[in-house]
Amino acid sequence: MIKNVWQTIVKHHVRTVIVLTIIINLLIVVLSGIPGYLGDIPFWVTQLPLLNAVMNSFTFIFLLFALLAIMKRNITLHTRFIYAAFTTTSIFLVSYVIFHFMTESTPYGGTGLVAVFYYFILITHIILAAVIVPLALMSFFTGYKDMRPVHRKWVHWTMPLWLYVSATGVLVYMMISPYYTF
Repeated sequence: MIKNVWQTIVKHHVRTVIVLTIIINLLIVVLSGIPGYLGDIPFWVTQLPLLNAVMNSFTFIFLLFALLAIMKRNITLHTRFIYAAFTTTSIFLVSYVIFHFMTESTPYGGTGLVAVFYYFILITHIILAAVIVPLALMSFFTGYKDMRPVHRKWVHWTMPLWLYVSATGVLVYMMISPYYTF
């Protein structure tokens, strides 16, 4: 009986994670292929990349504190930092989607080894950002349902990848921002 209830909970979360992952990643892919907003870009839109970098910075910090809290077995503090990381990531995601809907893509202007480094960071960031969506959601749902053994297995992969994605998001912003034309 208990095993069947647990399996039902996991199946429900898996379906939810799959649906959310498809919606989020598909939305980002579609918006990346749409030409930018025609007309004058409002000033507030030009500030969104900075907001994105700030949100990624906060996500990174919140994740580090969540990791430290759980290492000290402070589950309440860990949970609060994870909620904070999900909040800043959600704000980032909305801001990112709006920015890429309203503007055209900015080409990177650097050359040589700096360009190689930039594109390596950008490509790994993009791929892992898509991968982190289902990992973070499964980690969240298993933690929320207090399924600790399963949660630990998910976060073993989620935490380092999410830290990498949030840190490289800031790095990408710092490297591309001099080339914005608005």
